[in-house]
Amino acid sequence: MSEGRFFEDFALGEEIVHATPRSLTDGDAALYQALYGGRHLLTSSRPHAAACGYHDRPLDDWLVFHIIFGKSVPDISRHAIANLGYAEGRFHHPAYAGDTLSARSQVIGLRENSNGKSGIVMVRTTGLNQHDEIVLDYVRWVMVRKNDLDRAAPTPVMPQLADNVAEHDLLLPEADFSDWDCQASGGDRLFDDYAIGDSLHHGGGTTLEEAEHMMATRLYQNTAQVHFDAHAQSQTNFGKRLIYGGHIISHARAMSFNGLPNVIGVAALNGGTHAAPAFAGDTIYGWSEVIDKASFNARPDIGALRLRHWVSKNTDSSVQPSYLADGKRDPSVILELDCWVWMPRRAG
Repeated sequence: MSEGRFFEDFALGEEIVHATPRSLTDGDAALYQALYGGRHLLTSSRPHAAACGYHDRPLDDWLVFHIIFGKSVPDISRHAIANLGYAEGRFHHPAYAGDTLSARSQVIGLRENSNGKSGIVMVRTTGLNQHDEIVLDYVRWVMVRKNDLDRAAPTPVMPQLADNVAEHDLLLPEADFSDWDCQASGGDRLFDDYAIGDSLHHGGGTTLEEAEHMMATRLYQNTAQVHFDAHAQSQTNFGKRLIYGGHIISHARAMSFNGLPNVIGVAALNGGTHAAPAFAGDTIYGWSEVIDKASFNARPDIGALRLRHWVSKNTDSSVQPSYLADGKRDPSVILELDCWVWMPRRAG
């Protein structure tokens, strides 16, 4: 269905196989690094990845996420008003240059909005490599326009999702980090040096550029018209194209090097909210808060930090955004992201 699905085109329980499988190369990794400037060791250095037991330099987890997400857009969110959130995401097998990734989704929730002009579609998306190994899976829900306003609303079904991926459900990397090179990584603060409640400011801001967010969205083959069609968007309340929320996630990951240089990769996506839109010309700032920790008896070389990433726009870069007295987010916040990340432990 090349024109994309509207809300009334979805059926609860249906399986959607997304086109088109995508073979990734070192060129994709280089372009991704050029867009965001990430400096984390494993995705930057092939020799250091090999020293940990990887057969090649793994691709950044968020690049893999965006590729799988992009596969799903033509079928799920081409006519989206907004992508509302994520949950229950887990990263399984690492992906490498040369891998071919594909995606499929199952519709697990539907609910028409009270205005009768749109509805919420919830899907569980699974990304696989060429060996049919799962590289990641996650749930997302999106607000999608109706085309036939006279179509009867479906019986509303919205499953209850877990607040976070449980520690025992995290998939430990098949690698050894006992000889982690802190000099090469750019920082000596490891898992045991962080405490629950630590707040980390990630430094200076980044101004979003029109050309970069458009290049990134094309890199992921994301066809959502809210990102591409400037004429159509000029007729909306925003008056201009929206920046893909994943573009902000990747900037948050790159910014987090300042304060979290030894993060190995993302273990799980507990939840995420694109709290407000971003546009070219906005300047964004990042913070992270440690909200939980997990260690594993069988793996003394590694632990997991649960982080809440915040990204705000056009605000005082020295002030971490927070919730207001009435329980609402600070209006400058555009992203709140809750995830588990892997980090080496100190030997002994």
